[in-house]
Amino acid sequence: MADFEKLLVWQKAHQLALLTYEITSDFPHSEHYALRDQIRRAVVSISANIAEGKGRNGDKAFAHFLHVALGSLSEAQALILLARDLDYVASDHVDQFLAQSEEVGKMISSLMARCRKATRNR
Repeated sequence: MADFEKLLVWQKAHQLALLTYEITSDFPHSEHYALRDQIRRAVVSISANIAEGKGRNGDKAFAHFLHVALGSLSEAQALILLARDLDYVASDHVDQFLAQSEEVGKMISSLMARCRKATRNR
């Protein structure tokens, strides 16, 4: 098992990606290479950046990649809301996505703060 897989925040971000693939699977064909793929790329970027940051040397680098992951999370949230407004995603799925994404966001923010504090204390 890779080190990043042990992180609860990575596990939650991975689950969010799996949920996203599920709820975007019924998008109209015209969106398969547009909005659907952009949402998927954004949400996959969250766990990928957590993993990449964990693989880097030091808390400062990890905090940077967590910051990028947080940006990808915000992008995914905005795109899911657009998909909802276009009636591509059911409201209950949007609610589930937003609840899980908020949890991931809080976890990322908390981990960023710990990394920054550890960097300052050195």
